[in-house]
Amino acid sequence: MHSPRFPIPVIGLDEPLPLAAQALGSETPWDGLVAAGSDMSAKRLIEAYTKGIFPWYSQDQMVLWWSMNPRMVLQPSHFKFHRSLKKALKKALLKNQLEIRVDHDFEAVVDMCAQQKRPGQDGTWIQPEMLSAYAQLHLMGYAHSVETWIEGQLAGGLYCVSIGQAVFGESMFSRETNASKFALTALVSFCHYNGIGAIDCQQQTHHLASLGAAPVARDLFLKDLATAIEKPAPKWELLPVYWSHFLTTSQHLT
Repeated sequence: MHSPRFPIPVIGLDEPLPLAAQALGSETPWDGLVAAGSDMSAKRLIEAYTKGIFPWYSQDQMVLWWSMNPRMVLQPSHFKFHRSLKKALKKALLKNQLEIRVDHDFEAVVDMCAQQKRPGQDGTWIQPEMLSAYAQLHLMGYAHSVETWIEGQLAGGLYCVSIGQAVFGESMFSRETNASKFALTALVSFCHYNGIGAIDCQQQTHHLASLGAAPVARDLFLKDLATAIEKPAPKWELLPVYWSHFLTTSQHLT
């Protein structure tokens, strides 16, 4: 990414982020860009997520804050639990090879996500200061990891931000086939069991669409977000009963 050529607010350490609705539009190459700044802290992250804004920038840039329109959202009830994934998950569970852990090693998960090579990307968008900020957010109880352990080794996982009953998916990594998908299935099951209606996926991709995520107008997303963040936060744990719905029903299979 190069530095934006369009006028956007550059916010100081004590200045609030603009509203998401003030983001640049599709008539610019920077559709969804809200502001730039230098503050990457847990406090700023909480402010951003409650406003429907997230950070995304490269090492040579200021901290860039975004809010896409439309927003990519995965509703647990729309999750596409493909037959091949269900078969692989059942096989791993039957052989007692697989264990899903929550918040067992959050920093390792974020670090692995930062190291994961993505198609079309030379480096990572997870900068060192982000690692520190999200680690602090985790200590405050607002960031969580869902981890896939296979035969005692961390094989894949994801991390997310959670404020009230709003869940924001951030990044996944996988060292073994289906390891990140196992973690995502666990997160979807956790959200389904706890009545959480949506997982924010931020940006549209074919991969997310293949899993059941769909674009939602930003104003509707922000309306739902305002309600979700005011609800009591669930207890972040994963019990086997949580994903029994997906393992026993066939309505989500494709």
